[in-house]
Amino acid sequence: MIVLLQLAVALNVAPVQGSPQDAPQTLGPIDMPVGVTRLVLTDTVPKAKQKALQLSDEYETRLKIHQIASYATLPLFAAQLIVGENLYNADASGSPRPAWATAVHKPLAYALGGLFAVNSVTGALNWWETRSQTSGRAWRTVHAALMLASDAGFAYTGSMGSSARNSSADRNTHKNWAIGSSVLALSSYVMMLSPFRKD
Repeated sequence: MIVLLQLAVALNVAPVQGSPQDAPQTLGPIDMPVGVTRLVLTDTVPKAKQKALQLSDEYETRLKIHQIASYATLPLFAAQLIVGENLYNADASGSPRPAWATAVHKPLAYALGGLFAVNSVTGALNWWETRSQTSGRAWRTVHAALMLASDAGFAYTGSMGSSARNSSADRNTHKNWAIGSSVLALSSYVMMLSPFRKD
């Protein structure tokens, strides 16, 4: 009998005036039997307030520089792939190196290094400025980590450039690190494009 009364009390909830998150929910006025107390349900969980993130004018400038430098790396990657393949094949076969490929290989490498330096600085500063923005922070952090790993890979690739000409093992290592670092950089680049971007 008491169980039925408690069930009847639980089902007889009166509507609450005002906003549901502001007002406690209480049971409506009914005659309470002896030994049964009125239940009061309240919402005591505080609502977290979103802080508006204000980005500086410098952030926008760095972002524009970062984007332009990113776009500029794509044709340089393609050119360096063609040049590197020609040099690799000439060295592997013992043929003379094409003069045009020899002439542009190092300048292309320096240009890529410069663009990567610009992107590393602008990207790191913008990542730091948005560190308190929780939305998409993990995605931006993964992007930054992949680009820094790619930077390290390209630095290692460049350090063995001179020995790659005379040693087939070093030549293969140089090529593999160059391709691997490029793939890492391109993957990090693609993840920040609008169809994939998560922030």
